[in-house]
Order: sequence, then structure tokens, then C-alpha cells
Amino acid sequence: MPKTRKQKEEAVQELVEDFNSSKSLVFTNYQGLTVKDLEELRAKMREQDVVYKVVKNTLFEVARGKSNLKDVDIDKQAGQVAVAFGMEDEVSPAKIIFEFAKDHKKMEILAGILDSKLLSDEEIKALAKLPSKEELLAKTVATINAPVSGFVNVLAGNIRGLVNVLNSIKDSKPQE
Repeated sequence: MPKTRKQKEEAVQELVEDFNSSKSLVFTNYQGLTVKDLEELRAKMREQDVVYKVVKNTLFEVARGKSNLKDVDIDKQAGQVAVAFGMEDEVSPAKIIFEFAKDHKKMEILAGILDSKLLSDEEIKALAKLPSKEELLAKTVATINAPVSGFVNVLAGNIRGLVNVLNSIKDSKPQE
């Protein structure tokens, strides 16, 4: 059954809100995937606070014109397109879809938007290969911590050496 004008207006408003609040977008062609596959993908996305929606091209264009993405020139995509909205992390949608597409050959990455810039499918794939925010933070902390832990090891080495010398002296003295 076709949507009423009011339903379409509500869908457009919801899309405008998603466009304005998301940090990144990834456009995919999902045709050929089963409902079970799409549910599996959506479950993975919910874990990372990523929203995945199937959007009609006409509604997409109307919503894009009303959002902060109106200046982004997006090529018309053939068929229905699904959009992954990254609400918390810029890289999460690209990572999830890239990993999912490895096992599901029918999933195709079409393009994406990051910081109001249109990205090609190759750029989205390169973005997906970057380390996650948590990995980068862990590496940064390890890098900051390395000199301190090295200094502690050097100081401990001197004390360890002193203890070894004292133990050797103790062991070399005859037992009474």
C-alpha cells in the first residue's frame, strides 16, 4: 500500500534529523540480501549505535535538500539505497558494512559522506581499514606510558643489581 503524503513528510523529517545528527553516512546497495542477512547486519549496527535505513531515492533527495547536506552533490543511485548513519563514531558504519560485505558478496558499498564531503566506495573501504577510536586511544596511552615505564625499569634495574650484589656477598661468606 502506498504511503500517504503525511507519512512521506514524517519520513522526510526523520531523515533530515538523521542527516543532521549523524557523523558519517555510508550508502549501500543491499539488493539480493535475504531478510535474515539484513537483520544480522542491523543487529551488528545497533551494537555500535549505527542506524541502517532503506530509503527511496525521491524521499532521500527531498530530505537531503532540507538538511545540512544540501551542498553535497550526490550522484543518483540506481534502485533503492540503504543508508547507514553513524551517530557516535565516524568510522563504525564503514567498518561494519565492510566486514559484512566480506561474507555477503551481494552487499555493495556505493559511497559515503564524512564531514559534509562525498567519499567514493574506495575511500569508504580505506576508512573501514583504519583502526577504531578505542584502538587509537589505547595506542596513544601506550605511547605516552612507554617513557615512564622505561624509566621505572631503569631505576628498578639498578636496585635489582644492588640486591644481586648483596646476595652474592652474602652467599660468598662462610656459613657459621
